[in-house]
Amino acid sequence: MRNAILVHGRPDKEEYFNPRYPSASNSHWFPWLTKQLQVNDIFTVAIEISKPWQPRFDLWKKELERFEITPETILVGHSCGGGFIVRWLGENINKHVNKVVLVAPWLNPENNPKSDTADFFDFKINPDLVGQTAGVTVFNSNNDKPTIHKSVQIIRDSVKGINYKEFHNYGHFCFEDMKTVEFPELLKAVLE
Repeated sequence: MRNAILVHGRPDKEEYFNPRYPSASNSHWFPWLTKQLQVNDIFTVAIEISKPWQPRFDLWKKELERFEITPETILVGHSCGGGFIVRWLGENINKHVNKVVLVAPWLNPENNPKSDTADFFDFKINPDLVGQTAGVTVFNSNNDKPTIHKSVQIIRDSVKGINYKEFHNYGHFCFEDMKTVEFPELLKAVLE
């Protein structure tokens, strides 16, 4: 059975505790993409990680691995979630999945202490990552933050065979930047 697992990013602590904002797994385009994949007969979950403003790899790994991950599993990660998927696959080299889409992946390349990522990104990227998948696509926007552009470049320089798609004026691919919850380009990348 085809399934998809969506991994959200790292919200600020203030955003996380603000009742006006949805939970991280229900933010931006996550609910829309979940529904679109479900109507295409792909069982989809958007995982919700405890204390996402303070990412710890073991906790994120535990949440992801609650779900069955097979060669038919599609993985989509946004921001910190994209960086997490890169590490998780690299540490599970015998695990094979379907497509992987990394939307504005972030690796905290400047090791900014305010991001409180501890050793979350202390890993070596597997240059053969694409071989564990049916293809890896990276989405990047020309007007995202420099730390995202740097992360994307690190991934592109480290991994052979990445499919790269650049967007214009999509920011960090958040509702505030895109002004919509719909993300047809992402749906197309997952389904094609």
